[in-house]
Amino acid sequence: MTGRRVLRFSAEGLTLVGDGYGDPAAPPVLLLHGGGQTRHAWGGTAAALAQAGWYAIALDLRGHGESSWDPAGDYSIEAFARDLVAVAAGLPRTPAVVGASLGGLALLIAQGEMAARPAAAAVLVDIAPRTDPVGVERIIRFMSAHPEGFASLDDAADAIARYLPDRPRPRDLSGLSKNLRRGPDGRWRWHWDPRFLRSERRPTVTQDPERLEAAARNLRVPTLLVRGRMSDVVSAASVQAFLAQVPDARFVDVCGAGHMVAGDRNDAFTEAVVAFLAEHHPA
Repeated sequence: MTGRRVLRFSAEGLTLVGDGYGDPAAPPVLLLHGGGQTRHAWGGTAAALAQAGWYAIALDLRGHGESSWDPAGDYSIEAFARDLVAVAAGLPRTPAVVGASLGGLALLIAQGEMAARPAAAAVLVDIAPRTDPVGVERIIRFMSAHPEGFASLDDAADAIARYLPDRPRPRDLSGLSKNLRRGPDGRWRWHWDPRFLRSERRPTVTQDPERLEAAARNLRVPTLLVRGRMSDVVSAASVQAFLAQVPDARFVDVCGAGHMVAGDRNDAFTEAVVAFLAEHHPA
């Protein structure tokens, strides 16, 4: 069985929507996007994993994409970690988990703190216990910058081009439409719950690096850290600190990529993940 199919999972009364790529009987790989993104960020990587023999599941996190918005506005890192545990428990076997940014934080907390460990192998994408506050603040400013939305997809593409000046502006905007939703007023807004940033129960774990370091030291599964060499979120010093905390971890530094590693250099990123999984979570 190949191709892509829409999946639905239940977690704390919410419906989490995902795309499954490949044979459901193959070893699963669960892909968790970063804050403000959707499952479509993983399209290229998920398809490549399926072609290589895994069952790739790209998930919309709570409050993102087609997944439910939490009625109480609970977007704490613990909530995302509990969702990961719930989704992993619903799979026939323990998945490898690839988490970018927010998805990586959820993976780190779930695998390092919770009794039910959700991952057979862990890939952290441009996230570490200690991050650069300047880079994190730049992301939050961008995500908060257009509460009124955009009049067109072209306007949204222009905003992204200003935020990511080193990435070519796409000519085909059909992919961008998957990351925005069109409201009754005709304007395009990011496809996530605005309370994700405004709620008192929003992700704040990056303000507690000691907690994340303790979680990292509790990792007992094969672990890979992938960094974008031009990242302004994870520094070289942050990488060295993580590798000291998790001495058996592997590390890949992707040249020509910033914080959005999979989007900037999907070829190099996917190659690194496939090589790691082939050794530690074979298809």
